[in-house]
Amino acid sequence: MYFSESIKTLISTKIRKLELNDRWTISRNSSDFKENVFVKLEKDGVTGYGEAAPNIRYGENAELTEKMIHQCSESLLHLDLFNYTQVKDILDESIVAQNCAKAAVDMALMDWISKSKNMPLYKMLGLDADKTPVTSYSIGIDKLDRIKTKTAQASDYPILKIKVGTHNDEEIINAVRSITSKPIRVDANEGWKDKETAVKKIEWMQTRGVEFVEQPMPAMMLEETAWLRERVDLPLVADEAVMNTADIPLVAEAYDGINIKLMKAGGIQETLKMIHSARAFGLKVMIGCMIESSIAITAAAHLSSLVDWADLDGNLLIKNDPFCGVKVSHGRLILNDQPGMGVTGPW
Repeated sequence: MYFSESIKTLISTKIRKLELNDRWTISRNSSDFKENVFVKLEKDGVTGYGEAAPNIRYGENAELTEKMIHQCSESLLHLDLFNYTQVKDILDESIVAQNCAKAAVDMALMDWISKSKNMPLYKMLGLDADKTPVTSYSIGIDKLDRIKTKTAQASDYPILKIKVGTHNDEEIINAVRSITSKPIRVDANEGWKDKETAVKKIEWMQTRGVEFVEQPMPAMMLEETAWLRERVDLPLVADEAVMNTADIPLVAEAYDGINIKLMKAGGIQETLKMIHSARAFGLKVMIGCMIESSIAITAAAHLSSLVDWADLDGNLLIKNDPFCGVKVSHGRLILNDQPGMGVTGPW
């Protein structure tokens, strides 16, 4: 915890263990829980909240994330917090290789500012809460009977996102299709290691009602992905291949769209930059998430009216979410009109 009596600013953090409803498996690894770092920023009687979801894929962990947050807090003490672009510059300079730490502080900052202005975050950003999209609901790699059960249990969600990138992808998709004909999106999480495998998989999936394929091959295989893009009809969406705005020109020739996550980007401000940059390159935009509580999911939902696709279901996959924020009604993201992000819950 960091406290400065002189300017009445308090930044505190807490690591919480988020328990998953089911073991979460993607092509890289499996998890039963995630340890996320929560941030509280207090100044002048107003409190802003943020969340970091460290991801081992990017060399992040909860302890290092928490350390980075406290290190950068000293740099913020003498800044005008309403000058949030300057605060972002400080965060970019102070935090290296732990983008989720930047995301948590930026999130708390934007929550604090919009609460101080007594307006919802989306309204402060000039966005329309009535134009939020439908979120997909994700089903991880599992035994086929469990995939069927999870598919049936997800009947309230009109779009599913199916994790693949393993030896029995066709069986997984067939298991889902044995239960539902609703649209599905597929995420290989870099699981297909060569372009010949990827093209065969996608050609088959084109016959199974798949809308698009996310991160079919490893992030560094841009030439192979560009080759793949020329040979398949389904859109290809970059996830692990794109973290922030600087990456967008590099992936624009290989992908049809990008998946922007606050945790990869480093917060709300960078996410907004990425959305506009992606549009300039003619790319479709998805806003996605890690395994996150309602704090980070709600933060992303405030930006969702700007995107083509949403995958904001991380809070729906955990059983001990301590916070309440954005709601989901038949898949549609519903924001409230409370000041800030509109998130409540026990610190």
